[in-house]
Amino acid sequence: MSTIRVAWGTGTGPTEMSSYDAALADANLHNYNLVTVSSVIPADADVEAVGTAPDLGPAGDRLTVVQARATRAGPGRVSAALGWTTGPGPGLFYEATGEADPEDVGERVETGLAAGRELREWTFTDERVETATADAEAGTYATAVVVAAYGESEPIC
Repeated sequence: MSTIRVAWGTGTGPTEMSSYDAALADANLHNYNLVTVSSVIPADADVEAVGTAPDLGPAGDRLTVVQARATRAGPGRVSAALGWTTGPGPGLFYEATGEADPEDVGERVETGLAAGRELREWTFTDERVETATADAEAGTYATAVVVAAYGESEPIC
């Protein structure tokens, strides 16, 4: 059985990319090449909310993820939310972001998960949502991320 770890972080910086890198560093996912997939949780996977990811392999490796990512220039606020719903079989992730409060993006995730459940004939018994919010000062960028990392990293070449 594999484990999907959900980690989150926030960061600020002088550019969009530097604030994203800082948010990934806050979640301990900044040293991997992230490969984004859509939203399906394999039936044999466990999902754990860890906040900060453990070491998932060597720097530079490929890491499969689902991520909610929001970045903005200051002044202002940005939020990202990632939710999941699971049961005895496959499950789903759903993400939402925006220049909104965490409650707003969390509600959008819950609505999306409900819609995803309606499309499938799977059994769902659990649901959880994690959010991250970052405030950007004038002249800086802020990023909020919530990332589901699938297993361990793999060599990229």
